[in-house]
Amino acid sequence: MRKKVTIVGAGNVGASCAQRIAEKGHADVVLVDIIEGIPQGKALDMLQSGPVVASDSRLIGTNSYEETQDSDIAIITSGVPRKPGMSRDDLLLTNVEIVKGVTESVMKYSPNCIIIIVTNPLDAMAQLALHVSKLPRSRVIGMSGILDTTRFRTFLAMELDVSVEDISACVLGGHGDTMVPIPRLTTVGGVPVTDILPQETIDRIVNRTIKGGGEIVSLLKAGSAYYAPSAAVAQMVDSIILDKKRILPCAAYLEGEYGIEGVFVGVPVKLGMRGIEQIIEIKLTPEEDAALKKSAEAVRELVEVMKLR
Repeated sequence: MRKKVTIVGAGNVGASCAQRIAEKGHADVVLVDIIEGIPQGKALDMLQSGPVVASDSRLIGTNSYEETQDSDIAIITSGVPRKPGMSRDDLLLTNVEIVKGVTESVMKYSPNCIIIIVTNPLDAMAQLALHVSKLPRSRVIGMSGILDTTRFRTFLAMELDVSVEDISACVLGGHGDTMVPIPRLTTVGGVPVTDILPQETIDRIVNRTIKGGGEIVSLLKAGSAYYAPSAAVAQMVDSIILDKKRILPCAAYLEGEYGIEGVFVGVPVKLGMRGIEQIIEIKLTPEEDAALKKSAEAVRELVEVMKLR
């Protein structure tokens, strides 16, 4: 029996997530949106691609949460996207009420689900979902590190003219300008990238990684990234549904790991059918540790603005 995945938000991110997940054939998908006709039309269009892509996954589009009942995973993408000149943090107060309402609706029908947060500012929205859902911290996960890492890997592959498959990268911290790429632990075919590229080039690529989302926003002018984020979400869903226990960088609620308490921060985790099954702690240099704690404090500032009680 296939698993059931609910995706809230039928915009570019949500619809792309639905397509990627359905095409793998591991789960049935319910696409929810408040705009009448949009989730129904997109779901029907994707469903009709099944015979071509050889997927028997069922897709349903709806404006109601009733059809999401007993979902195994709920992916929250709904919210206002970034516009040029807007930081992820600028979205905070606008998206708080949206994510709060969505989380309450999801939990009403699927109290035992795993929640994946995509809405920005991602780390703060994950903390909000954890607070509202009252789920264990292992069952509320932010999609951030995979996206940040894949951007880092992409830019390195372009610079070196090598396959992205041979690049393993490490990016920690919040999903924003304070993220912490770790070149020391980034390898190309097992060789540290610091042994291959000069520091000046690495610094340039790190800076582009940190500003990767903003670069896309400035080019699109009327929206933000969705192909890469949806690919990241699909990788997380695979690891959970198939119990792959992949070690993936995700936003997780820390309770003392890395010396950080009470906020969501991007770190490597073991992702399986129970959600986050282990938080992997990497030994950091003093400089890396300081940068990670600074990133955590930036997230904490946003959380304090939300006044969660």
